[in-house]
Amino acid sequence: MSVTTHDALEDPRNADIKIYVNGELKHRDQAMVSVYDSGFMLGDGMWEGMRLYNGVWAFFDEHMDRFFGSCKAVSLDVGMDHSGIAQALEKTRVANGMKTDVHCRLMLTRGIKIKPFQHPSLSRSGPTLVIIMEHSKPVDRLQAAGIRLATVPQVRGLPMAQDAKYNSHSKLNCVIACLQAEQAGADEGLMLDPHGFVNTTNACNFFIVRKGEVWTSTGDYCMNGVTRQKVIDLCRANDIPVFEKNFSLFDAYSADEAFLTGTFGAQTPVASIDGKPIGSGERPVTARIRDLYKQLIEDHVAAVG
Repeated sequence: MSVTTHDALEDPRNADIKIYVNGELKHRDQAMVSVYDSGFMLGDGMWEGMRLYNGVWAFFDEHMDRFFGSCKAVSLDVGMDHSGIAQALEKTRVANGMKTDVHCRLMLTRGIKIKPFQHPSLSRSGPTLVIIMEHSKPVDRLQAAGIRLATVPQVRGLPMAQDAKYNSHSKLNCVIACLQAEQAGADEGLMLDPHGFVNTTNACNFFIVRKGEVWTSTGDYCMNGVTRQKVIDLCRANDIPVFEKNFSLFDAYSADEAFLTGTFGAQTPVASIDGKPIGSGERPVTARIRDLYKQLIEDHVAAVG
């Protein structure tokens, strides 16, 4: 059975969560958008994933910079500023009585269309803003077992096709990669860039460790994750050599360690790639980075809270 970097412990409280839909809070069973909504019809929208630690949305400013930058790039009017988003998040958090171990998916679409066609001018209702918050604690087993990756045919494309830096609702490219990985008997897909260099997985950013050095892709063809950047910054601040560079599957297969980064799972170790075990199973550099990241979260929460 496949696992994912988003596997979470079951929490019965999620059966009764309230979801924010354009300013209103609705029980999850009644939280709906129109079939004419541009997000449903075309995947025309942007989203952000964030985590709540002791009442603080970790790295909120960085997430908002990416979110508003993406929306501006596709001429999508958010309809409010950073503080407006913060107020909407707080309204939803309080309504659900949430404090920590919470994952949020913030979604914005171009809104309801007057006709079921592509042109953006047909979306005239104003944007649709949805906030889903769930009690969500990552499972522990992946820290020991790691996740299995398979290299997939689906690649991350060139920016002039659909820039991978957009956290857009149009995720079919990644869904196809995930399906290809499952069909290969793995948990997630390792995607290459258009030139054949190792890039990212279908859901997370990808790192390897070789002889004490941490490598990740150039970032030219992948989502530049907030957690990815925090890991790079932590390495630089703690004398861990880190490089953003092109590297091949040869380098990945023969790595001493490999791990994924993402807002939900933070750092998830990789057990194997294409059936080849990564390293000896010892992961000292990954463990150190994970400890540094936990401390970073604690310091950030203390400073903001």
